[in-house]
Amino acid sequence: MASESTNGRIIQENCNNTKKPIINLFPKQGDCSYVSCYCEENVYKLVEEVTKVHPNELNKCFVVFISNQSRTVPLWRQRAGKNEDHLVIWDYHVLFLYHPEPDKCLVYDLDSELPFPTYVHKYVTETFRTDHILKPDYFRYFRVIDGSEFIKHFASDRRHMKRPNGTWIKPPPNYPAICTPGSIHNLEDYIQMDGAKGPGVVLNLTQFVQRFYKPAT
Repeated sequence: MASESTNGRIIQENCNNTKKPIINLFPKQGDCSYVSCYCEENVYKLVEEVTKVHPNELNKCFVVFISNQSRTVPLWRQRAGKNEDHLVIWDYHVLFLYHPEPDKCLVYDLDSELPFPTYVHKYVTETFRTDHILKPDYFRYFRVIDGSEFIKHFASDRRHMKRPNGTWIKPPPNYPAICTPGSIHNLEDYIQMDGAKGPGVVLNLTQFVQRFYKPAT
């Protein structure tokens, strides 16, 4: 059974220590950069932290944008949810995944009420549940991008968080907007779920689970 060490630095995989402990990339959730309704930037800051503190782990990190054509994705166990199941209908959401071993994958979601991190199978079961109970307009799709590519190419000038009169829908982070030498804003490329366009690869829920959840044998 997995258990987190008391100092928060590693996640112990088993009692007999036959496997190398998995690094806990972010020991304290409260130390992570977080601004409500800016999930893409919150995840950007997580990737940025890995590049500074655990650069050798970056090739095991992934950024996942969740959305669909109708921009209505139901997620349960979200802190912003008001009902008993904490259900929220987002236009999109963004996760950080750490996949250090073939049969181990951790989900870091700063907007979830689940533990930080949570193993992918538990996260999927509690947060996505199943598409079988949903109308097709609510099916979730997942754009998966390597962490190294995301940190190089993602840009947002936060225009999507401004009203027509220029005021903020939600206050932005207090650091400068994220940009690259080639772009000041490409967020839409990540949110849209046309697999023929944009970075990374687009998966449906079944494909996402098959990609990241491989039970130990």
